Amino acid sequence: MPPSDPYLSKPTSTKLPSTATPSQSVERMPSSNSAERQQAMLLQRQLATYANTMDSLVRIPFTRQGVGADAAVGVVPVVGDVAGLALAGYAIVRAKQIGVPLHKLTPAIRLAFLDIGVGFVPMVGDMADVFIRPSRRAVNIVNDHLRELHGIESTDHTDHPVLHRVLEQKQQQSAFWRNPVVAWFWLRIPDFLGVLVLLWLVFSVYWVASWLIGLL
Repeated sequence: MPPSDPYLSKPTSTKLPSTATPSQSVERMPSSNSAERQQAMLLQRQLATYANTMDSLVRIPFTRQGVGADAAVGVVPVVGDVAGLALAGYAIVRAKQIGVPLHKLTPAIRLAFLDIGVGFVPMVGDMADVFIRPSRRAVNIVNDHLRELHGIESTDHTDHPVLHRVLEQKQQQSAFWRNPVVAWFWLRIPDFLGVLVLLWLVFSVYWVASWLIGLL
């Protein structure tokens, strides 16, 4: 494996996330902190996988805004709120375990209780889910703490956690996937597909509108 590759470090038996993005290299940390840094990125990726599933499973292309399972299960009373609270609680517990100060977690804890409170109010709870996301807030607090503690600059493993995990496995098997351009395009497959869907919708609306006008 070429030692100068800026994206993927040499594969190890633990198969943990790489520490560089496709578009930029990240300065190597001292070997004494390497294992802790890799574990921190693995935790970030795990939490991001759950958080993205809950609130941004389907995104607007090339943004972090979208909708997730929380919106779907939210139509069932209490279920959506309990699911969001469970993820927020797990993130808060893990944050305490890795040493995040309590004062940093206070906003997420408040949002969690607020989300449960308004969740019992019909309609209001569903509307509040768009703005009150305790699970996302808790995950962001953990991510910010780990970035400051370990100097993690990459966000690919949190923005695209599932694709990043698959890419890591592919990079350990083939040099083709270690190419920065290939890696960048792989991680943004959902964005390109989203653009195609939007274009198809626009064309469909235009075609239907033209057909209706032709009937007049």
